[in-house]
Amino acid sequence: MLMLDKINIEDIKDIALKAGTRVMEIYTMDFDITYKDDKSPLTQADIESNRIICEALREKYPSIPLLSEENKEIAFEIRKTWEYYWCIDPIDGTKEFINRNGEFTVNIALIHKGVPVLGVVYAPALDDIYYAKKGTGAYKNGMAFIGKEDDSKFVIVASKSHMNDETSLFIDNIDTNKEKILVSKGSSLKLCLVAEGIADIYPRLAPTMEWDTAAADAIVRESNKITCQFETNELLQYNKKNLLNPWFIVKGSTDER
Repeated sequence: MLMLDKINIEDIKDIALKAGTRVMEIYTMDFDITYKDDKSPLTQADIESNRIICEALREKYPSIPLLSEENKEIAFEIRKTWEYYWCIDPIDGTKEFINRNGEFTVNIALIHKGVPVLGVVYAPALDDIYYAKKGTGAYKNGMAFIGKEDDSKFVIVASKSHMNDETSLFIDNIDTNKEKILVSKGSSLKLCLVAEGIADIYPRLAPTMEWDTAAADAIVRESNKITCQFETNELLQYNKKNLLNPWFIVKGSTDER
């Protein structure tokens, strides 16, 4: 993957950090909230973060196309010709941003032939940055993941905003001889917790879009975990005709339940 070799992940981290700095400036202010056609909230922070990321990526890597939650929709007839592209969620967890609980992230991923091969997830309110590039390892704040301190418990991470009956039933049916601990978390941080080994599993039996998962999924895969489709157990695919993800589970590469 010659294109991937040319990309310095430190540059992508810097872009995410710059976007996060601007997001935090808005976070401390009074800001307006509007709603998109799908009823999801939008703030000035989403718009500003998107502008900073897209402008920087276009300047540094002009040959790589962009797909972002906040940009104009791009037809599949165009997208299907892309070998590489950036998949961006300028703020994942806008509800968490609005509620000021700190659990929102800036997400930048590079996709190659439907597979996330580079990802940066920055949580500016927590000042945590996760990142991975295929073949080079996965890291948090410059350190390789060390995993759980206490392996006597089976830790399940679930959505703070999207808990539903299907997810509750799935959690109830997990068969383990360990004590089950449920942790609620916002945004793509849930995937990152499994990637770093803090949580054992993250079931997402509710809608998400490709940009919600792409960056963190790159980190999951580089940490030898998987994000697999709930129905088929196949890995999530990207740049599909329909950008809606199927239900999925994030877990170890072998199911240790």
